[in-house]
Amino acid sequence: MSTAPQPYVRPGFVVAHLVNPIVARLGGTVVLTVHGRRSGKPITVPLGRPFALDRVQYLVSGAGVTHWARNLRAGGSGELRLRGKSEPFRAVEIEPGPEHDRIVAAYRIAQGRTVAGFFQAIPNPADHPVFRVEPIAPARKD
Repeated sequence: MSTAPQPYVRPGFVVAHLVNPIVARLGGTVVLTVHGRRSGKPITVPLGRPFALDRVQYLVSGAGVTHWARNLRAGGSGELRLRGKSEPFRAVEIEPGPEHDRIVAAYRIAQGRTVAGFFQAIPNPADHPVFRVEPIAPARKD
């Protein structure tokens, strides 16, 4: 396991400790739940809707190698919740390369100024993890 620092734009105190918890509880945005890679406990973070490209949904970490991205990478699955409805999914990480760069470039264009600061701080597309969201069908009850 690498001990080198990962490119990551840390949220400020107000965002991390006030804004994100309030937004997550209000239910007006998509909330990601993943299990902590060390604690195993469920961790929630508001993300906004997955990014859609060519009818495929992706989670793109604009802020670099964030804790949610590290947890999703370690666990391989998560849950997206919006207005009380939860959808479990399997996360398939897209490795850096042409497909990854194409997704990141389209994400940057679609998100515009909301992510511009992240990409100024971390300009290399390879430093922004991308996960394909593959819904997990609920178990059938026969």
